[in-house]
Amino acid sequence: MEHQDETRAAYDGVVELYASLFADRLETQPFARAMIGTFAELVRGTGNLRTADVGCGPGHLTAMLHELGLDAFGLDLSPAMVDHARRAHPALRFDEARMEALPVEDGALGGVLAHYSMIHTPPGELPALLAEQVRALAPGGLLLVSFFGTDGPDPVRFDHKVTPAYSWPVNRFAELLADAGLVPFARLLHDPASERGFLDAHVMARRGQVVSGGSWNRLGVGEVVPR
Repeated sequence: MEHQDETRAAYDGVVELYASLFADRLETQPFARAMIGTFAELVRGTGNLRTADVGCGPGHLTAMLHELGLDAFGLDLSPAMVDHARRAHPALRFDEARMEALPVEDGALGGVLAHYSMIHTPPGELPALLAEQVRALAPGGLLLVSFFGTDGPDPVRFDHKVTPAYSWPVNRFAELLADAGLVPFARLLHDPASERGFLDAHVMARRGQVVSGGSWNRLGVGEVVPR
């Protein structure tokens, strides 16, 4: 896919700068930090600690998930980012992979973190990407997606500082999650006071259980999924 080639090349070219800018950024982002902490707590509650940080970049959030008690590993499209993450966090696992083709068996994960890593995916390709996350999640597994939110009715393409990206109306994004077989149950929107005027958006969703006929059982947050 052409946009993936462009994204890979763009991030390969800014690894050291990107890592220096974002490695400690969550120290000044209490809302994002709180959502990741809640995500980790809920994943621990499923009993399946295996968690993929998809689009992990320099690996700082993979390390955070590990510190929060998860069996976390990182995946990224950019080989240069993966190399940096391995050097920065040698005790953790990092691999090169596309989010549309995760190197994970069906239903293996208790959690997937996608922290601003889906923003470069064109809207028409996002449903297939989300379906891949669902495939990799165990029933009851959790997905936390962070992205740029917009108040308008449609996704907005903009010139991200690294490579073109999209902001999303939160309701539209939640509908895509539901269509993929996920149950969105928590949202957090806050104003980052950025020059672009976008909101920071975080949506957490739980994978439902496939029942007869291929339909989805819409599991509530408190329901227990039999193994």
